[in-house]
Amino acid sequence: MLLLSALTSVQAEDNPNARQARRIFNQAYQQVFGEQGATLRYDVNITGIYKTYGTIWYKGKKSKFVDAKMNSWNDGVTVYTIKKKKNKEVEIHSAKNNKSDKYSSKFKFEPENFDYSIANHDQGLMITLKAKKGTKGIKEVHALVKRQSYEPISVRIKIAFIWTTITISNFKSGGITDEMLRFPAEKYKDYKFIDKR
Repeated sequence: MLLLSALTSVQAEDNPNARQARRIFNQAYQQVFGEQGATLRYDVNITGIYKTYGTIWYKGKKSKFVDAKMNSWNDGVTVYTIKKKKNKEVEIHSAKNNKSDKYSSKFKFEPENFDYSIANHDQGLMITLKAKKGTKGIKEVHALVKRQSYEPISVRIKIAFIWTTITISNFKSGGITDEMLRFPAEKYKDYKFIDKR
């Protein structure tokens, strides 16, 4: 029975549809998270419970986001966060253990933990990822990408029984500099710095 299960798993990953899905997903993923960097506007809806929007810039392990509720800079070592409801405070966190962003920490993604498939969609190509048995965290992903460029349009993510929808716009891959992601300490000299590392 175990052998049959293993063979079925290998066959599922080795069919032409799965290979095409993985190849296109990898190309889309690299446009966002590759070393060239990327920027995009996001609108997040966690089943109506939590909604937010903003713009994010990525480059390798570094990032910056300007959100409806907070602004954050991550230089790969340290995260600086300003929550808009708190007056003149900058929280400092370790990039390895960033407790300031309780939502994105739930979206840790390992590409090898999923089986892939792809289908045509009226707006582009829909890539579906289903978690392999025993995978924790993300259970399913529906990534909608443009047909020719594979630029992301939207992502639906399922964790346990909860679906999160992220609509993406103003996407641009490349042209992100380290200076764009630097925490501008000089702008926040009169803020209170709270070290939570």
